[in-house]
Amino acid sequence: MRQLLAKITVLFLIVLLNSCNAVKRVESGQLLLEDNHIYVNKQKVTEDEIEGLITQRPNNKTRLAVYNMAKPNPARYYTAKLDSNLQDMSFFDRMISKKQLTQLADYKINFNNWLMKTGEAPVIIDKEKIEKSAERLKLYYDTKGYFNNQVSYEIDSSDTKEKRAVVNYNLTTGPAYYLDSISTNFESKDLDSIYNRYKRFSRIRPGQKFDFIFFDAEKERLNNIFVNSGIYKFQPSSISFDIQRDTTLNTEDRKMPVVINIQNAPATQGGDEVPYKIHHVKEVNIYADYSFNNSQDSLSSISYDGYTIYFKDQLKYRPKALTDVIAILPDSVYKESDRSLTAKQINNLKVFKYPNINYSYLDSTDSQLRTNIYLNPRPRFSLGFSSDLLHSNIQDIGISLSTSLIARNIFRGAETLDIAFRGTFGSSSDFKNTESGFFNIAEFGADIGLNIPRIFFPLNTNGIIPKSMTPETRFSLGTTLQKNIGLDKQTFNGIVRYRWNPSNIRRNIFELINIQYVKNLNTDRYYDVYENSYDDLNNVASDYASETNPEYFDDNGNLSIPTGTSGFTEDVLNGNINTSTADQNEVARIDDQRDRLTANNLIFSTNYTYYKNTRRNFNDNNFFQFRAKIELAGNLLSSLSTALNLDTDENGNNLIFGVQYSQYVKTEFDYIKYWRLSRRDVLAFRSFMGVAIPYGNSGSIPFIRSYFAGGSNDNRAWQPYELGPGRTKSTNDFNVGNLKLAFNLEYRFPLIGDINGALFVDAGNIWDFLDDVESEKATFENLRSLEEIAIGTGFGLRYDFNFFVFRFDIGFKTYDPTYDQRSKRWFNDYNFGNAVYNIGINYPF
Repeated sequence: MRQLLAKITVLFLIVLLNSCNAVKRVESGQLLLEDNHIYVNKQKVTEDEIEGLITQRPNNKTRLAVYNMAKPNPARYYTAKLDSNLQDMSFFDRMISKKQLTQLADYKINFNNWLMKTGEAPVIIDKEKIEKSAERLKLYYDTKGYFNNQVSYEIDSSDTKEKRAVVNYNLTTGPAYYLDSISTNFESKDLDSIYNRYKRFSRIRPGQKFDFIFFDAEKERLNNIFVNSGIYKFQPSSISFDIQRDTTLNTEDRKMPVVINIQNAPATQGGDEVPYKIHHVKEVNIYADYSFNNSQDSLSSISYDGYTIYFKDQLKYRPKALTDVIAILPDSVYKESDRSLTAKQINNLKVFKYPNINYSYLDSTDSQLRTNIYLNPRPRFSLGFSSDLLHSNIQDIGISLSTSLIARNIFRGAETLDIAFRGTFGSSSDFKNTESGFFNIAEFGADIGLNIPRIFFPLNTNGIIPKSMTPETRFSLGTTLQKNIGLDKQTFNGIVRYRWNPSNIRRNIFELINIQYVKNLNTDRYYDVYENSYDDLNNVASDYASETNPEYFDDNGNLSIPTGTSGFTEDVLNGNINTSTADQNEVARIDDQRDRLTANNLIFSTNYTYYKNTRRNFNDNNFFQFRAKIELAGNLLSSLSTALNLDTDENGNNLIFGVQYSQYVKTEFDYIKYWRLSRRDVLAFRSFMGVAIPYGNSGSIPFIRSYFAGGSNDNRAWQPYELGPGRTKSTNDFNVGNLKLAFNLEYRFPLIGDINGALFVDAGNIWDFLDDVESEKATFENLRSLEEIAIGTGFGLRYDFNFFVFRFDIGFKTYDPTYDQRSKRWFNDYNFGNAVYNIGINYPF
């Protein structure tokens, strides 16, 4: 990490010193490429696709500055200088040894080589490359139907500094050509029949402007149709287009008839070309425990639902568990999509390795296929171990250890059972028990889960969730125990979850049951943990020390924990101490916060989440993500409260095992959009809205279901839990609300090598909404409350390690709603002294 920060510092100093000397490596008579300008019909174009046709591109100014800092030939330069110094050692004998002098020369050579490798050599204008670029522009516009286009270029240095120039490309398109009639010439009657069935979806149509991209799309469409309509081993190379028009004639008739040709199937070795024909799958064989070492002659077999399943000694799987994931049906038309879907569904079982699916002709036929599906089982049991080194705002340093056991095909239905144990041992300076050793905090947990590769439900759901959606059911139980972390919580959870994917970009998750019980084991430590609340209460108590029981204070005159804090609070709220109204309200606020954070929580909820993600791969920077979630908690328990004869507390709230269960409705919407501005420049946007409304058995939302604002993945100008609610400037250790709005806009751009920069604007806040909080400053009352949206701006650096991104951001409070005077809200704390420094892993969104 020190080396990385040192390199970043050096690079910025280099850029600062060399930004005005970009042409120091440009020789006389040469010109540094300043920019490329492309004009089409006298209109400047900046599309990435067109700019990508230019073979020479301007330097990245930062990388050019780094390159210019290096010596042109560092090895020769410093070696010669070393030889000179070694010949005259009169001075160096007294100051430095020969070995140190040699090491210094090696360091300078390596450093300069690093500068040259990290930097970028100046791009010198090359006329041959310009002509090549002009030719590529002409060919590109040929593919767009402008066959008579003309391209010229000029090297312009009139408006640039010395040894610099821009290259202007000027293209005149001329008239466009259009498609006329579309006809076909197929040698296969089956292909002709399939084509006519789907002809209305053609990507090329009469009257359409010629564009080669439509012909590529039509070729891909026809290939997909044929291979999924029974045409086995169809070759896309069999498709060709005859476009009948002489574009050299000067005529106003620019219509181009098109003939779609599809030749016969290529000849096999020793055979002749034959027309493509529709194939049918007659047999489907499943080899359940295939191994290259097994002889097929020694296998047993059974027939099930039209399939033949082969196995050795004993079939380890229920036949239905295997056939349910096979999309290839006996006596069906051949479809390549069935092969892909079958492989995907088998792989999702996580019981077999990636399957091998082969087709072959039945004896004495040329259109009847046999399908063999070879399944290679994974090991029945697998054991894993992992460890990690941790650091957080809770622990100074920690060590995490975990182990997991996976048991596959546990009930012969391709189910997987996973059992995991984890433990963390850490050191925290906040824990004030001097008798504890270095590792004074700990957290232990265990989980058990069962995955079933289908919807496990009393009713048949195949009609609405077919097996092509790769449905999955998961049952899980877990528990976590903390020691010396906060109030030492113990958590129990149980989940029944269904998941299915209607397409590659859409995903659904439905949690029929999500039970979570949180028990605080050491509530007496509340004021030790939440020091701001203690300071507020202690400040009030100091004004009434003479009227308060002296046993509430320690030798330093501060409230003792927990006797003094609880005793003083109770006396104030019961009226035993005559305080001002403001002080009584402050004590009530502090005690209400303590009640909410120390209360045990029981959440019995049902939720549904919908995901849509159009991102094709990791390098795709033109996509959007959308997530919507709705959660209902406590309704079932409330409807059964009378029948179950539940106990109630003094406020009439229902209790289960002495704990008030939560009842609320919660909904969230999260939208992310990326725009690719250039090859490496990206504009990213995120918006989030979430609200949780308590009702019935609850007057507030549990802390673990509440929202907070601030932090490295939210509004980066505020620390986590520091912002809000509303325009309050609360001193609570953890500020939460039940309504949240958040908006983020970030411009990401390259700097040097794997180092990227970012400029960002974050906006948002949290509020209390329709709950038991009455503070006007904290509640969302109407649309005017939107004036309380805080705005932070800043910049950051990212270093790409390929498998993750290290991120450093600096956020500045640009609009702070906590100031009562609106004139002070803008840029009042906009300085490095009040900035927030964030370190994160990967991008914030």
